[in-house]
Amino acid sequence: MPVFAPITRSEHAVFRGAVLEFKEAYPRGRSPVSMQVGVPGRLVARHVVEHGQVLDQALRTDIAAALLQRTAAAAGHRWAWLTRIGSLALHDADVAWSAAWYAACAEAGVDMAFVVVTRTGWRDPRTDVLREWSRLRRRSAP
Repeated sequence: MPVFAPITRSEHAVFRGAVLEFKEAYPRGRSPVSMQVGVPGRLVARHVVEHGQVLDQALRTDIAAALLQRTAAAAGHRWAWLTRIGSLALHDADVAWSAAWYAACAEAGVDMAFVVVTRTGWRDPRTDVLREWSRLRRRSAP
């Protein structure tokens, strides 16, 4: 299920939470590429790609399918996101993981959104819907 504009409030909250979580976990410097499925703040499953690890499309699809299977019993709606450093410009990894994700979803018969998350925002590689912040901070409680 690609993300189309305008996004819903719940999508905005989830994707903003994913960006905040990534930004706070890796404030500066290097961070591994990571495929995650669940809800930010209540992450259910994650696969970290080690630096230099070579994955072909079949292996990425198997990893995505395993993450789907591990989160199948999760209550409520789930999302999938790929975290990586860099800009929100489309990267090869974004396309490769997106294709693997949607192939795994098709095999499992589920429809679930996939976005790419960086320290500055998120992007759906299929539709190019994105949101970018220049100074994203957690909202303080009233």
